[in-house]
Amino acid sequence: MSLTKRIVGLVGLALLPALAIQGYNEYALRSARGEAVRGEAMRTARGVAVDLDQFSRGARQILGILSELPEIQKKDPQVCTAYLRSVVDKVPGSFFFGVADAEGRILCNTLGSSPGAYAIADRSYFKEAMRTGGFAIGEVVSGRVTKRPTIQFALAIPGADGRPDGIVLTSIDLSYLAMRQASAGLPPDAALTVADRDGTVLIRLPDHDEWVGKPLPAPFWAALSRHRGGVADLTGLQDNPRITAIAGTSPEDLGSFTVAVGLSPNTAFADIDAATRRGLVLIGIGAALALVAALMGGRAFIRRPVRRLLRSAAAWRAGELDVRSGIGGPGEFGELGEAFDAMAVALQKHEGELRAEIARSRLLQERQTLLLHELNHRVRNTLTTVQSLARQARRDDDRGDRLEGRILALSKTHDLLSRDDWGGAKLRLVIENEFAPFQDGKGRRFRLDGPDLDLRPRYVLALGMTIHELTTNAAKYGALATEEGRVDVTWRVVVGPDDARRLVLEWRESGGPPVAVPTRRGFGTRLITGGIARELGGSVELSFPPEGARCALDVPLDEPDRFLSSRDLAGQLPQPVA
Repeated sequence: MSLTKRIVGLVGLALLPALAIQGYNEYALRSARGEAVRGEAMRTARGVAVDLDQFSRGARQILGILSELPEIQKKDPQVCTAYLRSVVDKVPGSFFFGVADAEGRILCNTLGSSPGAYAIADRSYFKEAMRTGGFAIGEVVSGRVTKRPTIQFALAIPGADGRPDGIVLTSIDLSYLAMRQASAGLPPDAALTVADRDGTVLIRLPDHDEWVGKPLPAPFWAALSRHRGGVADLTGLQDNPRITAIAGTSPEDLGSFTVAVGLSPNTAFADIDAATRRGLVLIGIGAALALVAALMGGRAFIRRPVRRLLRSAAAWRAGELDVRSGIGGPGEFGELGEAFDAMAVALQKHEGELRAEIARSRLLQERQTLLLHELNHRVRNTLTTVQSLARQARRDDDRGDRLEGRILALSKTHDLLSRDDWGGAKLRLVIENEFAPFQDGKGRRFRLDGPDLDLRPRYVLALGMTIHELTTNAAKYGALATEEGRVDVTWRVVVGPDDARRLVLEWRESGGPPVAVPTRRGFGTRLITGGIARELGGSVELSFPPEGARCALDVPLDEPDRFLSSRDLAGQLPQPVA
């Protein structure tokens, strides 16, 4: 009886290191996965916040354009209503446009209401827009006419005396915003909540229709406010545990809107739980086999096998799971030794799987860190470019519109790059991106001829700014200043004797007003030549025959890409003429 107890005790002792390793690996894997899940939740929340900010900026730009149109400023109900109806279907997310006078009376809207049929003077967005003379966002309300839960964006219409002469407003369909976020691809089992500054729900996925326009429960809203900008373990609106990341929108765009993304810990740790169950089953099976073999061991000829087993158990306790007892054969101790070795094989395999999972998690974290560093470089370079453009524009004759256009061109080029995770863009797409505002709908103003060519990010940014400057100059002084004018852009790739590729691009204008040779070298010209020469190592040839401006670019394509310091990037922009 004492021998049986000792054998059973030996088996239990051998299992302790395996259980300790299992517990440690479980803890390490769960810790790594927890950090990854929290990071994913925060990235998702910030992504939603950025998307909402971009949507707000787009709506603000549209309202700004409308507020300056004569059809709106003259406030003729029939003309105003007809024009608003012509644009409402072209603006995603907006289902209503309207114009109100300085007293808050609706003069025209896309629903065709008679002038003065109702007033919005009591609405907060009307008061704020009239007070500041700028952009304002209202609370979630039920439309007086549409009866739909919406949020209003409003922009003051400038009057002749400089004071607001009314507002132009649009109603944003909150269901559209919810579908926009749902189609963006949220993580599995994710819950998205977007609330305004008072805690009223704007977007809720899932169950948007059930929650939109309702206030969040006070404890939940207090928890979101308390953990804003971080990640916390909270109880969701359906009383289920959530790993919740809380981010805020930009104060310049949407004010203090709150974005919360909650991920289910059950889903996040499902594969780890399954691996744990498999590991415990394997350990249990191995232990059962070892106990059966030990109990069948017998009393004779046990010292040497037992000592070998004890040595193996000691090695396993030290974490050396590749050690084997080496006991085999048809005898009872042979079976016991083989059972112990089988258990060690199972434990070693499971430990390898856990270590591989931890290594994959670390590799993912390192990759995310690398991508973040790369993004930081890109953002710093972009901000330095904008700062340098602004510094040069202060000394240029045309400060406002040209600076705004250059920054907008830079933003549009960045949008092209972000579609493919900053992998580059096609040359034709870069050119078409700059030509888009000047298309006549019939494709007669522009002709593009050249092979399909992929460009790296540095080339996309430099050539995008160059095409923007040429297009802006053509619209102001050249072929695009008249309806009959056109622009021909051709390019080809030339391969030299050393197999080095070069891009040869020619810009030709025709049909515009007669061209005169400039009397001085402007900032745009310096930006083109400086960017192509310093950034890409190419050459630029500008000519101004009477029939239309010409520009020829010769750029090497095989120069290695690199990140620029702030000093390098500032030095590549043209210096102002004193």
